Amino acid sequence: MAWNEPGDGNDKGSKGSGNQGNRGQGADVDAFLERLKSSLGRVFGGDNGQSGSGRGAGGGSGGPSLGLIILAALMIWLVFDSWTLIDERQRGVVLRFGKYDRLLTPGPGFKLPRPFESVIKVDATQVRNVSDQVRMLTRDENIVLVDFNVQYQVSDPVLYLFGTRDPDETLQQAAESAVREVMGNSVMDTILSGQRAELASQASERLQAALDQYRTGLTVSEFNLQNARPPQEVKDAFDDAIIAREDKQRFENDALGYASKQVPEARGAAARIKAEAEAYKASVIAHAEGDADRFTLMVDEYRKAPEVTRKRLYLETMQDVLAHNPKVVLANRNGNNVIYLPLDKLSGGGSGAASSNSNSTFTERLPAMQTGGPQEPSSDRSRSAARTATRNPREGSSQ
Repeated sequence: MAWNEPGDGNDKGSKGSGNQGNRGQGADVDAFLERLKSSLGRVFGGDNGQSGSGRGAGGGSGGPSLGLIILAALMIWLVFDSWTLIDERQRGVVLRFGKYDRLLTPGPGFKLPRPFESVIKVDATQVRNVSDQVRMLTRDENIVLVDFNVQYQVSDPVLYLFGTRDPDETLQQAAESAVREVMGNSVMDTILSGQRAELASQASERLQAALDQYRTGLTVSEFNLQNARPPQEVKDAFDDAIIAREDKQRFENDALGYASKQVPEARGAAARIKAEAEAYKASVIAHAEGDADRFTLMVDEYRKAPEVTRKRLYLETMQDVLAHNPKVVLANRNGNNVIYLPLDKLSGGGSGAASSNSNSTFTERLPAMQTGGPQEPSSDRSRSAARTATRNPREGSSQ
C-alpha cells in the first residue's frame, strides 16, 4: 500500500505522533551527553562553543570522542594505582592475584594495578604489648598470682600475615603457657624473692621458641614478671616468712661486715708477730755470731797466755755470780771477830737498815776474844768460829 493513500493517512498520522514522543526522549539523552562532553572538553582543553557548532555542522567531529576520554581516564588510573609509598616504619607485602609475590622496603615502590596486584602494609617497628594475670600452682604445691607483661615486634611481615591465623592471640596464649611452665618448676620462695628476673628470662626463651614453632613472625623484645604474690587468704603467713628472710639477710650482712673488720686486724697482727720473730731471729743470730767471734779471739789469747786468760775468766765469772747474790766475808785468821757484811743490801739503801741490825745482833752474839790467859788452840778456835758463823745466819734468817 502506498504512503500517500487516503486510507493510510490516519495510520501515518498516528505513527508520526508516536515518533515525535520518542524524539523528545532521545533529545533529552542527547542533551545530557552533550553536557557531559562539554564538561570533559573543558577538562581536556576543548571549547564548548566549537563543540556545539561542530556538532551542528559536521555531526560532532570537532570535540574529543568518548573513547579518548575513557582511554585518558584509564591511563591516569594505571599511573596512580601502579605506585605505592611505603613508610619508614612499614614493610609492604605485595600479593599477585592473592598470592605472596615480594616484599617492598621503605620508599616508593612499583606494582601492577588492581586487581592484578595489591599491597598490604605492616608496621614492623611498632612495639606491641600484652599483659595478663594468671593464677598458677608452684612445684611445692602453693598457689601464686603472677602479673606478666610481654613487649614484642613484627620481625617477618610475611609470616605475620600468613604464618598463623591470629598471631597476637597466639602470642598471648603462648606467653601464659610459658609462665605456667616456668612457675610450675619453681618453688614459692624463689618466685616471691628477688629471683624473678631469672624466671622471666627462662619464660622469654620458652615463649620465643613457641612463636618460632608456630611461624608467627614475632620477636619478643622484653618479658617482665611484674608482680608475684600469694593469695589473700595466706598473705599474712607469707609476709612473716618474708620478714624472717630479710632478718636472715641482715644478720648475714652484719657477720660479713664484722669479718671484713676483724680479718685485716688479724692479718696485721700476724704480720707484726712475724716481723718481731724475724727481728728476734736476726738478734739471736747476731749474738751467737758475736759470741763465736769472741770465743775465737779468746782461744787465740789463751794460746798466747794460758794462765792469765784462765785467771781473767775466773774473775769475770765470779764477778757475774757474786754480783746478784748475798755475800759473807770471814776474816778470823788473826783471831778477830767474824763480821757479816750484807753488801747487796747495803748498796740497796732502805733495806740496809734491817741488814745492819741483824749484823749488829750477829756481832754481839759472838764471844769477845781475850788476849791474855789460857786460850784455845788456833785450829780449834777457827773451827768453833766457823760453826758459829754458819749457825747464826740461819737463826737470823729464821727470825
